[in-house]
Amino acid sequence: MSNLSHFDEQGASRMVDVGEKPATRRTARASARVRMQAATLSLVRDRKLAKGDVLEVARLAGIMAAKQTPALIPLCHPLCIESVRLDFDFPAAELVELSAEVSLTGRTGVEMEALTAVSVAALTIYDMCKSVDREMTIEQIRLESKTGGRSGTFERSASAEA
Repeated sequence: MSNLSHFDEQGASRMVDVGEKPATRRTARASARVRMQAATLSLVRDRKLAKGDVLEVARLAGIMAAKQTPALIPLCHPLCIESVRLDFDFPAAELVELSAEVSLTGRTGVEMEALTAVSVAALTIYDMCKSVDREMTIEQIRLESKTGGRSGTFERSASAEA
């Protein structure tokens, strides 16, 4: 278990002690996709769903979720997040692509905050659209990049796109 930082030598769960780590600028970007009927996405983009502006509610839900990550994921450190940005793209008539970027200057990374942001934003889109489209799927929640800290930079390779 010694290779897994959230377990001690006896296998007991623990929060990693980051007190001795230097504070560095850290960022993480995560993405997710919500696939739905083209007619549903048209309603979302045109802001014509009865429940309101789906994308703005999802954006707010994602930002709020990033800030609540330590309350949702065991052993995550409470962080003083400096920035959360959530964006939407529409690469196909039936697809919303979500991207969250989280940043801070601190002793631990923000990967979980970025992943939580896109996950909750995708769930919010699903919740607001389920009355018109029960066939929706949430797909491909993943870390795209991270910077800072001892492990350095990670950038998802283009070959991993397939």
